[in-house]
Amino acid sequence: MKKVFKNVSFVLLLLKMCIIFGQETVAQKRIVIDVGHGGKDSGAIGINGIQEKDVVLNIALEILSLNENSETPMDIYLTRYSDTLISLLDRTKLAKSLDADLFISLHCNHSNNPNARGIEVYVSNSESHYLDDSTWLAFQLQAALKREMGFESRGVKFGNFQVLRGTTTYCPSILVEFGFLSNRDESKYYQKLESYQVLAFVIWKSLII
Repeated sequence: MKKVFKNVSFVLLLLKMCIIFGQETVAQKRIVIDVGHGGKDSGAIGINGIQEKDVVLNIALEILSLNENSETPMDIYLTRYSDTLISLLDRTKLAKSLDADLFISLHCNHSNNPNARGIEVYVSNSESHYLDDSTWLAFQLQAALKREMGFESRGVKFGNFQVLRGTTTYCPSILVEFGFLSNRDESKYYQKLESYQVLAFVIWKSLII
């Protein structure tokens, strides 16, 4: 596990939360979107040098923008808003401190097989009170991405990812692998701005259910 990287933006975010909690009067669905990797951790590197950390940040920022401009916005927070590295522990701590209703971690895949393609959605392989809700959401999101965007589905799977282990006891949580950057077609898809906008809309619509 990498050494915890403390940064000012994360501290300021926690301070902001304290202020918001003191002012909040109407209950909203509170969602933490975990933006995978960041900083010196690029994640997967695909065709033409596209990096996982940039793809997932673009997706998250589009979701945030769409939510903020909607008539009934949800209470959405990102684990990072820029190209910074946040430890896995701090990502799950944020969800716990916010008393999140949902934790969704965004990632992209990579394979030595250039023909590997499609989206995978993971839930924790540990038993918990929220496992059924997590599994239901995973299937709903996967179906929406396949139906609305034609993405190939590789199924809902059970995994032992740390961010899932760290959140499974206090809220539903899923981890999404948005295709393979090692696949020419899927990597090319993420080189277009409009692709992020359409994808963000499908995800956001799935989260408001």
